[in-house]
Amino acid sequence: MTTVISDPADSCEHFLDGVAARCKERGVSLTAIRRDVLGLLFRSPNGLKAYDLLARVKEARSNATPPTVYRALDFLIEQGLVHKIGRINQFVACRHDSHCLPSLFLVCPRCGKVSELHDHALTQLLMLSLSNAGHGLENPEVEIGAVCPECSGRQRESESRGALA
Repeated sequence: MTTVISDPADSCEHFLDGVAARCKERGVSLTAIRRDVLGLLFRSPNGLKAYDLLARVKEARSNATPPTVYRALDFLIEQGLVHKIGRINQFVACRHDSHCLPSLFLVCPRCGKVSELHDHALTQLLMLSLSNAGHGLENPEVEIGAVCPECSGRQRESESRGALA
């Protein structure tokens, strides 16, 4: 069963400590730079582009270089701790213990907000449909352009103001 870490009371440090323990159980290490990168992504729910991430890492580690950050991202992706959202070329922290199916991401084309959709039945149906069509996913992330609730609300407000004029 997948555990969702969405309670605001769950701190970043608590999240990172849990990740470090799971990494240790797997026989891999959440090094200081990997922890820093994951922590920055955890605190940025809409994700960050690699160079924005590098700039933030450099605030704490002035000697950080692009390869350092990319190696950390590669490790975090390999361990299922980070997802790359190709549509907007950003990285987001995975806030779930594990994924047995691909991740579905809703990417708002207006503001860039990224939300992970958790619908086991939908994901299973997608995988079955792909298989029946003789296809398979290239990446474990499925990205869907979908207007977020905030942008939808702003559009409704704007339309209602226009109707009143």
